[in-house]
Amino acid sequence: MPAATKILVENGHGLRFTESPRWHDGKLWFLDIHGKSIKTVELNGTLTTVLDLPFLPNGFGIDADGTLVFGDALARKIYRWDGKTLQATADLTQLTVFCLSDGIVDRNGRMYIGDIGYNFFDPANQPVETCVIVKVEPDGSASVVADQLTFPNGMVITPDGKTLVVAECMAHRLTAFDVDDSGALHNRRVWAELPEDTHPDGICLDAEGAIWVANPEGKDNVLRVLEGGQITHRIQVATDAFAVALGGEQGHQLFICTAASHNPAEIARNPTARIEVLDVEVGAAA
Repeated sequence: MPAATKILVENGHGLRFTESPRWHDGKLWFLDIHGKSIKTVELNGTLTTVLDLPFLPNGFGIDADGTLVFGDALARKIYRWDGKTLQATADLTQLTVFCLSDGIVDRNGRMYIGDIGYNFFDPANQPVETCVIVKVEPDGSASVVADQLTFPNGMVITPDGKTLVVAECMAHRLTAFDVDDSGALHNRRVWAELPEDTHPDGICLDAEGAIWVANPEGKDNVLRVLEGGQITHRIQVATDAFAVALGGEQGHQLFICTAASHNPAEIARNPTARIEVLDVEVGAAA
């Protein structure tokens, strides 16, 4: 597939670093991590700040009732916002190591969120292979449901709620788990091995069960991958891609969060964040 993205919104509107895009209620919702905010953008490019925050957010989902669920990345706490009140609901400092990564909210309002496991502000530190996924219930109770992961990043849950797939960024693979009725994860297995130049970041699921993968490194910035590892589509953008989501009026638009760097110092000096969009043949999973 040739790269034919168009810019939906870019850093000239004040964006710092876009992440965790979610299509909901006719808009694309996303985190501006280094802008410390949650924003929406409409298909006509109208950008709105929904909530300014006193911390760097990471991990983002939307509950069935519209409540926003997200993490304070460095303090490792989970918050919920119902449109009026910002409420801290879980403290994950005893369950995680350094910094919260990407996350997802299921149909029951549970959040699954990863632990980066290393200090990405210090390039001398390397990711460890002991990262976890934490499950946070709506009441704030939390538990580790998977361990021994290598930088768990983007996640998807299948429409039947029975399978969770996580991108292991530094292990070049997508890893799947069965989800039981309590939300616990079982039967860990490799969903797809990826090329060595692929560091999967944000991911999303389409109606045929394929996963779109944002790849901040390597010549292919976005890949469409089938279970087993076959790559069906490759997309290049002008900079790097960090997260993806399917949405739009018919679910046939792929939104891509892009930037030239994820280095916090470089973002502070010269933010280059964009959200780009591309029409695709297969729409979003239900």
